[in-house]
This record gives sequence, structure tokens and C-alpha cells, in this order.
Amino acid sequence: MDITELTQHMHDFVRAKGWYDSGTPRPQVPRNLAISIAIEAAEILEHFQWDGDVTDADALAGELADVALYLLQLASVTGIDLERAILDKLAANYDREWDRHAPDAQTTDV
Repeated sequence: MDITELTQHMHDFVRAKGWYDSGTPRPQVPRNLAISIAIEAAEILEHFQWDGDVTDADALAGELADVALYLLQLASVTGIDLERAILDKLAANYDREWDRHAPDAQTTDV
């Protein structure tokens, strides 16, 4: 399955729940979707709050899936081709200079 098919499955689910309908208590607008991504990402962090080990891989997988679904939806409702954006970002990162253990590199930003 590719990203387009995953996005379609996500839209089918949201439509089936009535969350695209007017008057829904869960409006699927960019602001709400961005907030939902942040909330779900925080739930990922809970898995590592006191220990660095994954103790419940299924629960972590569910949280990762939540973030991915909200991300697919946010990209879709804002008209962003997420696959293209990812490929463009990877290409840009190949040319990016990354700091490597630069203990003498100091920043003046506060």
C-alpha cells in the first residue's frame, strides 16, 4: 500500500465517522489536526517518560499510527503532497551540513 492509498483509507474512516459533516463536534480543520498531532506525539513520549525501553510495542505502534494518520490528513486537507514534501526534504538534507560532536562550537543564541 502506498501513501495515496493510506490517505484514502484515512478519509474513508473519517467520513464514516461523520467528522467531515457540518456541525460535527470534531471539525477536521488544519488547526485541530495540528493540535492532534502534537497531542499524539506527546503520548509517544509517555512510553519513554521513565525508562528508555519499549515495554509495550503494540501501544507504541498505536500512538505512532495516530500521528501518521493525523499527518496524512493534515497534508491532504491543506493540499500538500506529503510524498513529494518528504522526498524534497530528504534531498535538501543530503546537502545540509550537520554538526558532528563539535564541543568547541558555541552558540550565542539565547
